[in-house]
Amino acid sequence: MTLKTGLAAALVAAVVAAIVSAATITVIWRGAPGVVDAPGAGLQEKQVVDIVRNYLTKHPEILVEMTTELDTRQRDEQTAVQQKAIGENAEAIFRSPHAFVGGNPDGDVTVVEFFDYNCGYCKRAMPDLIKLIDSDDKVRVVLKEMPIFGGDSDDAAKGALAAMKQGKYFEMHQKLFGDSGKADKEKVLRIAGELGLDLEQLKKDMESEEIEKALEETRELGQKLGLQGTPFYLIGDQTIPGAPEDLYDQLVEKVGEVREEGCKIC
Repeated sequence: MTLKTGLAAALVAAVVAAIVSAATITVIWRGAPGVVDAPGAGLQEKQVVDIVRNYLTKHPEILVEMTTELDTRQRDEQTAVQQKAIGENAEAIFRSPHAFVGGNPDGDVTVVEFFDYNCGYCKRAMPDLIKLIDSDDKVRVVLKEMPIFGGDSDDAAKGALAAMKQGKYFEMHQKLFGDSGKADKEKVLRIAGELGLDLEQLKKDMESEEIEKALEETRELGQKLGLQGTPFYLIGDQTIPGAPEDLYDQLVEKVGEVREEGCKIC
C-alpha cells in the first residue's frame, strides 16, 4: 500500500466513523423532546460505508482537498512547535560554546545546520552552504553534529569536534563529507594524520566528557525541535528541512528575509 493510498483509506475510515457515530447518537436520542433525527440516523455501518465509497468514487477530488488540508494543518502545527522551541532554546541553538561557528562570527544573520556525516543528503547539500559562505560575508554559520546513523556517525562527529580543539574543525568537516566511503573512526584518524593533528590527543578528546556533552546537547535540541532527519537548517527563526534541489536559492532568500525583518526569537 502506498502512502497516498493509506492516507486516503484512513480519511475514508475517519469519515465513516464520524457518520456512524452521529447516527448512533441520534438513534439513542430519537424521540426525545426537541431532538430532530439526523439524515444518517438508523443506518447500518455497511450502508454508510457504501454511501461514502460511492460518493467519493464520483468525487475523488474531495480526497485531494482533505489530504491537502491535513498536510497544511500538520505543517502549521509543526511550525508552531518549532517556533516555540527555537525561542525557548535560542541560547543553545545559536550561541552554544560547543558548536563550531563559521562564516562571519559577527554576521547579522545566523544559519544553523543539523547534520550527520553519513547522511547522503547532507553530503549533497554541503557545497550549497559553502557557496553561501563564500558569497555572503555577513552570514554567520553554526554547525551542529547530530549523528543519527549509528556508531560510525558518532565517531565521525566526535572526530570533528576533537579536531576543533586543535583548530582544524572545518578542514575535517569538509573532508569527512568530501572523501568517498562511510565516515567512521578509521576515516577520522586518516584525515587527522593528513591534517597534521596530534592523533593521541585527538583520540583522547574524542572520548572526553566535553564532547559527549556537546553531542547530547544537540540530540536534545533535535528532539525539542521535532527534527525528523538531516539535514535541517535554521535561518534565524525560519526553517528548511532536508536538502531541496534549490537549497542555495532558498538559503539566500531566507537570509535576505531575516536580514530585512530581523529575528524576533533568536
